[in-house]
Amino acid sequence: MELLSPAGGPEQLRCAVRFGADAVYLAGRRWGMRAGARNFSDAELAAAVAQAHTAGVAVHVTLNVVLRDDDMDALPAWLEYVDSLGVDAAIVADLGALALLRRHAPHVEPHVSTQASVMSAAAAEEWLRLGARRVVLAREMTLAQIAELRRRTSAELELEAFAHGSMCMAYSGRCLMSAQLMGRDRSASRGACAQPCRWAWSIVDERGGERADVEWDGQASYLLSSNDLCMIEHLDELAAAGVGSIKLEGRNKGAYYVACVTNAYRHVLDGDPAGPWRAELDHVSHRPYSTGFYCGEPQQNPGRVDYARDRTLVGVVEACRPAGVGWEATVACRNRADEGAVLDVLSPGEPVRQLVLDAPLVTNGTTYRLRAPFPLGAGDLLCACHRSV
Repeated sequence: MELLSPAGGPEQLRCAVRFGADAVYLAGRRWGMRAGARNFSDAELAAAVAQAHTAGVAVHVTLNVVLRDDDMDALPAWLEYVDSLGVDAAIVADLGALALLRRHAPHVEPHVSTQASVMSAAAAEEWLRLGARRVVLAREMTLAQIAELRRRTSAELELEAFAHGSMCMAYSGRCLMSAQLMGRDRSASRGACAQPCRWAWSIVDERGGERADVEWDGQASYLLSSNDLCMIEHLDELAAAGVGSIKLEGRNKGAYYVACVTNAYRHVLDGDPAGPWRAELDHVSHRPYSTGFYCGEPQQNPGRVDYARDRTLVGVVEACRPAGVGWEATVACRNRADEGAVLDVLSPGEPVRQLVLDAPLVTNGTTYRLRAPFPLGAGDLLCACHRSV
């Protein structure tokens, strides 16, 4: 299966490419469902496409917000620019956007967003008839339902499905809660969700004149907050159901998240046992993991659950050279770490290794020279692990 990784900005793009993505999905400064991400200016998009294509990685741009007439007026010129860059695919949820894409960017493959809630073969076939090459399946489908949809659809239609990351409590992400509470400029359907479902709520049930607070251990309820998705132990089942591309959520996440998650899924797709890499995913910022809807009813934890993260990125390798019996690495500091700290090293194509700092990392952005017992590559990540999992 294709491994499709998020790129919320240029640094995340570099990590996705370096750690094994087959394709990346990203957005320009408008029309993407993650307006809060760093995203890409037109010039940065051109550089991103060139960088990804040099590494043999495809680029998918997102055009999946709810679009208005002023958006449609502005889209043709941008689509022609996207087409000129050689972008591989565009992810749309709107019929008008699909029509404009086919007209103004004929070399860009149309992919149908999960926002379109494709759950039936009839819907998938209709999108194919209209020119779509791929559908990103609704996140509410089970593995059995995906297999049945695959059986009923044309072979040339590709199926993509989410395999990892945050889940939305609303159907296929179509939520009005943020806009209602925070104003139209915080609308989830326009890419600016404030995530009110993650807040603490005191839910009250009124029936027959009686009030009953729904609480968890005497605290506010978190019944609206979905568990995160993790399918790294079920990739064979996704493939057997007919999924051709697995998508990692996370365009609002940092470079370390992208590197760690992409690295783990890359290793398992390439044949490594899932168990050790499932444990590796506990190190990134996440809520409790589940299999979402894939295995039946979604798994939820209604108690108060904050993000868990067991690692901090402390340095990014810029260069490395032999030095005596070991190697000397030039490292850009991202967070403080003391001399003697044991750091986890993330390198593409390698198991997670460890080294002991021979000098402290003190100032963010400052470059340091460190000794390493093995060679490091430019772009490798050094991380401090706070507790065992």
